[in-house]
Amino acid sequence: MKKTILSLCAVPLLFAFSALSLSGCKAQDKSENARLIKPEDLRYPAYKDNIIPVDYSDPDNWLAINANGQYTVDVFFLYPTSWRAAPGEYPIAKIENISMRSGAFYYLKTRASAFETAGNIYAPFYRQFDAADIVGQSPGSAIGFLGGVPLTDLTAAFNYYIKHYNKGKPFILAAHSQGSLVMAAFLALYMRDHPDIYKRMIAAYLIGIPTPKEFYEEFPHIKPAQSADDLGVVISYNTSAPVVDGKDPFSYPSNILINPITWVTDDSYAPKELSKGGIIVNEDGTFVNAPNLADAKINPATGTLIADVDREKFSSEAASRSYFPLGVLHENDIPLYYYDLRANAENRVKKWFEQIGNKTTD
Repeated sequence: MKKTILSLCAVPLLFAFSALSLSGCKAQDKSENARLIKPEDLRYPAYKDNIIPVDYSDPDNWLAINANGQYTVDVFFLYPTSWRAAPGEYPIAKIENISMRSGAFYYLKTRASAFETAGNIYAPFYRQFDAADIVGQSPGSAIGFLGGVPLTDLTAAFNYYIKHYNKGKPFILAAHSQGSLVMAAFLALYMRDHPDIYKRMIAAYLIGIPTPKEFYEEFPHIKPAQSADDLGVVISYNTSAPVVDGKDPFSYPSNILINPITWVTDDSYAPKELSKGGIIVNEDGTFVNAPNLADAKINPATGTLIADVDREKFSSEAASRSYFPLGVLHENDIPLYYYDLRANAENRVKKWFEQIGNKTTD
């Protein structure tokens, strides 16, 4: 498929989660770049609204079910924004939306597959927002919407997975962009209220969103990763080139990042020769391996991971430049470090069974 896919413009989670107590949100604060929805007082469902979730007893509502998988660990994956609404179309995809489903399969092949050697992949379809509508909202409003329909679906899907598929196994959470934002809300709220399930989480790979220190302060049950080996933690980074032609929407100096090559949180430089490699993705979802594809260095001043690669090649497509300027490498957060992420997920699984074993399983 052709990559006419716009991933969600991330917002600082410090402000984001303060909006999760909202009973509803209205479309407002639109920028000139945002797609306008009529009428202007259109109300989007938000966190704590009475939203009917998708029926996840229907296997057609799952992107991936690996119930007969070979691993004693599962990976629960949430795809990034994978569709675009037509002008005037309601900005939340229906669960049967063909464009969204096609895009989700593309990301299953090119992003979720990084974790396929660590566990059995489970991935629900979920009703997500068109990023073009969210991009013009205030940060609190944007996450308020994501805490509505998308979070409702994720919660229902995960509950069904735990009841019918998990069978007490430890699990990894993995996501990118809009998927990571929804997963962050899920970690903050659902896992806070379900510590018995949370203790089985090996790690959460929330790639491509800001995760500032204030997020961890507000939700202290969530811990950021500090090394290649720690368990029950959040792994997060967002990537940019050394030069960005405009405002990087992922740049927040208080972000807590980890270097996906060396697995440290300081600003030490990791040359590409240390990387286990990435992938270069074709428009049809096939990809080729690219050893030593990218270097990595955290820039504390911007709260981003700097990769000195060909920014013309690895930035989002030209049609998305009003949201993601040239030099924002958001679309390739996972492909640039594909095999580093794979090896790390395998390592954390190994550490889990060495340190915890089956102590937390039912």
